[in-house]
Amino acid sequence: MSQKSLREQREQRLRNLEALKERGFEAYPYVYHPTHGSAQLHAAHPAPEPGARLGDERVVVAGRVMLLRMLGKLTFVTLQDAEGRIQASFQRDKLETYNALKKIDLGDWLEVSGTLYATQTGELTVDADDFRPLVKSLRPLPDKHHGLTEKEARYRQRYLDLMVNPEVKRAFSLRGRAVSFIRRYLDDLGFLEVETPVLQAVPGGAEARPFVTHHNALDYDFHLRISLELYLKRLIVGGFDAVYEIGRNFRNEGISYKHNPEYTMLELYWAGRDYLDILELVEDMYSALVVELLGTTKLPYQGAELDFTPPWPRIDYTGELAKRAGMDFDPLDEPRLRAWTAEHHPGAGTGNEPPLAERPLNQLYDKLYDIYVEPNIVGPVFVMDHPLAISPLAKQHRSRPGLVERFEPVAVGMELGNAFSELNDPLDQRARFEQQQALREAGDEEAQMIDEDFLTALEFGMPPTGGLGLGIDRLAMLLADVPSIRDVILFPLLKPE
Repeated sequence: MSQKSLREQREQRLRNLEALKERGFEAYPYVYHPTHGSAQLHAAHPAPEPGARLGDERVVVAGRVMLLRMLGKLTFVTLQDAEGRIQASFQRDKLETYNALKKIDLGDWLEVSGTLYATQTGELTVDADDFRPLVKSLRPLPDKHHGLTEKEARYRQRYLDLMVNPEVKRAFSLRGRAVSFIRRYLDDLGFLEVETPVLQAVPGGAEARPFVTHHNALDYDFHLRISLELYLKRLIVGGFDAVYEIGRNFRNEGISYKHNPEYTMLELYWAGRDYLDILELVEDMYSALVVELLGTTKLPYQGAELDFTPPWPRIDYTGELAKRAGMDFDPLDEPRLRAWTAEHHPGAGTGNEPPLAERPLNQLYDKLYDIYVEPNIVGPVFVMDHPLAISPLAKQHRSRPGLVERFEPVAVGMELGNAFSELNDPLDQRARFEQQQALREAGDEEAQMIDEDFLTALEFGMPPTGGLGLGIDRLAMLLADVPSIRDVILFPLLKPE
């Protein structure tokens, strides 16, 4: 729509607003009180007989005008509320204010009262005996098929996306219900929900590049958190047995179908447990959640079927890497791994990066895993027992040298979470932080910083603990069967126009 046309429509709608005010309607009422939602009425009358009157009960409905058909002495309006749509009909002979309907535009909010009947086509309808405008839409709604189909426009103006594409609401409804279920599940196990700082002097708990922000009063640069982990562990040191937080993390990284710089994580820590206990929790919680929300453990996703029925398959990180990459040796053998990589992935890296075989060991494992393993997993499965080099916060495996006690739930090529038997040896933790710091000084901006306060906390003693982080956004993608993380974030990050 051209700017001229938009301006003309806005001016006409302002004139319609003035006309409604002249007829005695309040321009912007303060409250409205529907007695029923659209879904409630349709549930009560699922298949009304065409032409039937449906009792004398007077109902009040309210919603946005999505369709309006004026047929002389009879007008039909379709209202959209938070639950769905309901039709209302208006007869000139029954309404003194009938002519005011000429000043109602698509997009306006309307409150309608009356009794219910079914039209000759069987559509449930409110036979209006009164109505009042609730708010005037000064801008025309976009055409569903031509005006708001481009993905980026829908993300930028999510409010319009929700208006004209009501099916979009399903993803966000499932997301909200999933978070509520997780809270109930953990509360029933005795976990305490807590809140930890978003602004942190030392961002830790993950390998990621942080955002930096300046605090004027303290004249100090703080970081937006990249993880919830290290502060939640401080609470275990302090004496809590089981804590969790559902909160936002911020990572100054690329954007993809499964990455957004601002996203939501569940993290929990449970004293006295190890990673196998946490694995059972994830398996049980996820399967129960899927059944609660969708009625089955089998979940369709983008043409695949994901079966969340316990137990999920377990696969070994290094074993799976060797099998899928065709290695005839243990990937923990660093010299052979680098030689193999140089042979199979020769050439310079991208930008200023060295060839893959010459990169730090943690980056080498991550890249090979991203090439050979994760994209080929349908799942859900648990990828188990990762190399120590990529796990600076996990306990060393009690029976497999060079590995840690860690698992990741993975489905359709996406990591859904991360869990450890948590490292609680402060001397080992300091040594690993120092290794990470050396990587930072060598140019790895995602390597972790040394957090002296966290090390001090560990020296007071953290009991054996199992920990878990789960991505809420990726879970919502699976539940809603949508291909992009932006489809389950109401307002994803976009570059300003």
